[in-house]
Amino acid sequence: MNSFNPSFLSIDQVQGQYLGKEKTVNSSPKINSGQESFSSILDKAQELAKRNEPLKFSKHATARLNDRNIEISKDQLERLNQGKIQAGEKGINESLILVDSLAFIVNIPNNTVVTAMNQEDSSDSKVFTNIDGAVIA
Repeated sequence: MNSFNPSFLSIDQVQGQYLGKEKTVNSSPKINSGQESFSSILDKAQELAKRNEPLKFSKHATARLNDRNIEISKDQLERLNQGKIQAGEKGINESLILVDSLAFIVNIPNNTVVTAMNQEDSSDSKVFTNIDGAVIA
C-alpha cells in the first residue's frame, strides 16, 4: 500500500519545487509600495476630468453679466478657464480671476463663476472678499 506523503501542502508548492520557485504556505502577496492605489488613480482621473470641464455661471453671475452689459469673447472665456485650472493647481478654493478689464469670482471646487464685474465700471465697489487667491489670466 502506498502511503501519503504530507510534505507537499499545495499544488503551488509542488509546482514551485519543480520550477525552482519555492513558496511557503503562509506567504502573503507582496504589495509594491511604489505603485499607486486604484483609489488614488481614480481620484486623479476625476480631478483631471473636472478640471477640463467648462465653467458654469451661477444665476447671480449671469444676472451681473446682463446688468452690467458684459460680453465675454471666446478668447476671454478660454483664459478664464485657464485661470481656473491654475487656481485649482495652487489649491485655491475661491479665486478672483482677472481677464483684461473683467473680474470674476470663481468657486474652484464647484467649477462655478459666482459673480462678475467690469473693472472700469466706477459704480461698483473694487473690494473683493471671501477669496483665498487671485489669478491674472
